[in-house]
Amino acid sequence: LHSLIEKAYAITGDAKVAPIITGSGGLTLAKHLDISFVQEVIAVSTALTFYAPKTDVAIELGGEDAKIIYFENGNVEQRMNGICAGGTGSFIDQMASLLNTDATGLNEYAKNYNAMYTIASRCGVFAKTDIQPLINDGASKEDLAASIFQAVVNQTISGLAQGKPIRGHVAFLGGPLHFLDQLRERFIDTLKLDEEHTIIPENSHLFAAIGSALSFKEEEQKEIKDLLDELSRPIKMDLSRSSRMKKSSTPSKNVMPKLLSRRVNSLNTTARHILELMQALPQPNLLSSAKTVLCSIPSTPATTEVP
Repeated sequence: LHSLIEKAYAITGDAKVAPIITGSGGLTLAKHLDISFVQEVIAVSTALTFYAPKTDVAIELGGEDAKIIYFENGNVEQRMNGICAGGTGSFIDQMASLLNTDATGLNEYAKNYNAMYTIASRCGVFAKTDIQPLINDGASKEDLAASIFQAVVNQTISGLAQGKPIRGHVAFLGGPLHFLDQLRERFIDTLKLDEEHTIIPENSHLFAAIGSALSFKEEEQKEIKDLLDELSRPIKMDLSRSSRMKKSSTPSKNVMPKLLSRRVNSLNTTARHILELMQALPQPNLLSSAKTVLCSIPSTPATTEVP
């Protein structure tokens, strides 16, 4: 992250930035850097209000969680799968490995399917017990790929919506739905959406980042070089939340460093995407006369990495 901010500094020079963090695990980092934290649903809602105001329901799939956000008469209701990664980007990666491919390969296979099989998506272990016999019986990778995507759709709709209708204008957000068009098509087909009611925003995998940037406070601006200095300080992670988890789900001491490493990798991935967007912007729009830049640094993107 420090090196990415250095690259941003090379682009902007002595600019002031209004950094904001959003996403799971971001509160600790925000406190460490003494900058604002925006809850992820608020960030996504802000971006949708600005870029897709007609949205009635947003479906967002991330690497390790899934959300359905309902917008009704000015009220926002969120339903989130925060306990298990079933039906998310990491689940798709696990299933792709069973077919000796990756998420992109799975998407290519799904384009040419002929039949659909029932596959559990609540847990990767259960899904494997469904898929392995099908592989042994000679099921095609094309049919299995489409079935895996349909399993994700079924898990999201049944597990999160729980009978509440998903209708009106539906927006699709997050890395899996941004990069995997066949997964998105499975949702559109299942929900029987027409083109008018299907919203696929540009940069939909970065909507949490975009929304947090739109939530900046001018009085909280700071020099990029000061942010670099703060990033150089060791971060003291607050893991107190883990003690409040059920004992059965509390990560062991050996697992926690791996979880933190995944969070840092996710942060770097999204920060890299944001830097690419900054470089793509025309210079007159990037810097104002006061050289002020709005900068959002999500702690975890709603995306799974797809080459």
